[in-house]
Amino acid sequence: MKTRTVGEVMTGDVVRAHPMTPFREVVRLLERHRISGVPVVDHDDKVLGVVSGTDLVREQARRARAEEGCIATAGQLMSTPAVTVHPEQPVPDAARVMERHDIARLPVVDEEDRLIGIATRRDLLRVFLRTDGDIRREVIDDVLVGALGLAPDTVTVLVRDGLVTLTGPLERRSDVPKAIRAVWRLGGVA
Repeated sequence: MKTRTVGEVMTGDVVRAHPMTPFREVVRLLERHRISGVPVVDHDDKVLGVVSGTDLVREQARRARAEEGCIATAGQLMSTPAVTVHPEQPVPDAARVMERHDIARLPVVDEEDRLIGIATRRDLLRVFLRTDGDIRREVIDDVLVGALGLAPDTVTVLVRDGLVTLTGPLERRSDVPKAIRAVWRLGGVA
């Protein structure tokens, strides 16, 4: 059974800022690339933090209250420390990290913590765009035949809008929860 990894769904061409990138340039980057946040990296491409549209709006509101005119930089605005993931991490684990930290994007880093991609909520949700036919084939090949050692026609597999229904007898009652857990872990299963 193959669980999709962050490396398979991440965006590799990452728009980034540096600590000294001015406020207005960060706003331009977000607007030009139609994104909602950017990682802030040092000269070695190591992730220092992330600046989101929320951070920028918060800074605008703060400056308006304080009647300040100073120019903020990405280094001053970024949320730190950056929450990152590695490309080999399973998509469900990355989704849990996003949920736990209430964030919308995860910089993806290599073994030396250098930025190699970014995974957004949209990227992680792509696994649910698989066709019902693809999901059905994976249930039969990887779960029924591969994991449980059954003949492909032992259990009837119906998939509709990502919802999987398994019907049929199994020799061992203990295989029922195994099959359910295995199917639930497949990408695109609702």
